[in-house]
Amino acid sequence: MFNILLIEDDASLFNEMKNRLSQWEYVVSGITDYQKVLETFTSVKPHLVIIDIQLPKFDGFHWCRMIREHSNVPIIFLSSRDHPTDMVMSMNLGADDYIQKPFHFDVLIAKIQAILRRVYNYSTAVPDLKTWRGATIDFERNQVAIGQATVELTKNEMWILKLLMENKNQIVSREDLMTRLWDDQRFISDNTLTVNVNRLRKKLSEIGLNNTIETKIGQGYIALEKENQ
Repeated sequence: MFNILLIEDDASLFNEMKNRLSQWEYVVSGITDYQKVLETFTSVKPHLVIIDIQLPKFDGFHWCRMIREHSNVPIIFLSSRDHPTDMVMSMNLGADDYIQKPFHFDVLIAKIQAILRRVYNYSTAVPDLKTWRGATIDFERNQVAIGQATVELTKNEMWILKLLMENKNQIVSREDLMTRLWDDQRFISDNTLTVNVNRLRKKLSEIGLNNTIETKIGQGYIALEKENQ
C-alpha cells in the first residue's frame, strides 16, 4: 500500500481525487496549513507527491524545490495553466510528470501506477510493505499504519514484529527472538525483550490493533492473523 501526499487547495477536487485514489488502495494525505507543507511531507513520508502549481502562500514550484532538497520521492505536477514554460520548469525542478487540468482520472491512475512501478518495483528503493489485520507495515520506515493513524516503532520493536510476522499464528520462542536479534548485532537481553514486546503491544493498541501479539507463558509469542473470539 503506497502513501500519496496530495497538495491541492481546491477542496472539491481534493476530495474527489482522494476518493478515487482510495479505491485503488492508495493512502492519501493532504495539507491543512500551507505554511507547513514541508513539515507535513516529513511527517507523512509519502511514496509519491502530487502538487498543484497554483497554491496559497507559495506555488507548487517552491514546494517542489523544498522537497527536492530532502528527497527524491516521485512528484507529479497538476496545473490548469497551459504555458509550455510551466512544464519545462516542472521537469527542470525534478518532477516526474506533468498533468494539465482538466484530466481524466484513468490517465492519472495510469501515470501514478507507471511511476510507482518504475521507482519502487524495479529499483533498490522498493518499499518493504506487508499488510496485517487491515494495517500496513512499512519495515523500511519503521511504521505501522491503519487508516489515517500511524505509529513509529524503534528498530528493535520493528525487528521483533518482523520476526513474528514471518511466523504468523505460530509460536516464536523467546530464545529464537533473542538469538536472531543477537545475530543481527542488536544484543538484546531477556529483560529487554520483555520491555520491547510490551512497548510494541502498547504502540499497536494506540492505532486500534489490540490483542495482536499473544504471550504463550513458558513458550514465547504469537502474531495473530485474526483476533481470538
